[in-house]
Amino acid sequence: MDAALKSLSYRLTDTDHQGMDPIATAAPATLSGMRNDNSRPVEAPVEVAPLPASAKRVPDAVATGRPSREEAEAAVRTLLRWAGDDPNREGLKDTPARVAKAYGQLFGGYEQDADALLERVFEEVEGYSDIVLVRDIPFYSHCEHHMVPFMGLAHIAYYPTKGVVGLSKLARVVDTFARRLQTQETMTAQIADVIESILKPRGIAVMVEAEHLCMAMRGVQKAGVSTLTTQFRGVFKDDANEQVRFLTLVRNNKN
Repeated sequence: MDAALKSLSYRLTDTDHQGMDPIATAAPATLSGMRNDNSRPVEAPVEVAPLPASAKRVPDAVATGRPSREEAEAAVRTLLRWAGDDPNREGLKDTPARVAKAYGQLFGGYEQDADALLERVFEEVEGYSDIVLVRDIPFYSHCEHHMVPFMGLAHIAYYPTKGVVGLSKLARVVDTFARRLQTQETMTAQIADVIESILKPRGIAVMVEAEHLCMAMRGVQKAGVSTLTTQFRGVFKDDANEQVRFLTLVRNNKN
């Protein structure tokens, strides 16, 4: 009897994630007017490919005692009932399984190791040591406070030391951190941190601009607001002219 009661006592708990308060600058610009301009050889807008299955799992990202797929689906059914609907009706009958599968994709970044993505460096670049900029990297993430999407573009620049990394790897790094519960501020810092740690460049500049649906759909309900966050390291932090150069290269294709 005790075992039966114990099995029935499982319930989904909602942890109230407390992150930093947003401190980024909100601008009235939207992301819809952004376009790519491939006229500059150092600028490389890329199409983001799926994350490689070979990337190893982040050891501390998956907590011990992770719920089973069946428990996850049961939690979705609980939320559907809490919202006031019937999870057994035709349109919702398979929704728990679909949601669990979708979460595996949307939060696949917990299974990825961003460090491993940057381990291979190409040194035969004819002595190239100028700025490398990959801009307009699209991403989709989820706010850790309400689990509502936010999406936008990331721009990354660095000054190489002993070589360069494959351009697609920078886009994969963005995806790795975006596919986790996030704040935009944290994600911006994480991208800069891993590039600095693995590539050890002379300088790194990261800009992330996004629209947050938790601000558009709920709360103040202000759609079309773009939030910008930046991180500057090395020469980009020490030299204001380098910051201006980065911002100019990122913005020179915007209307």
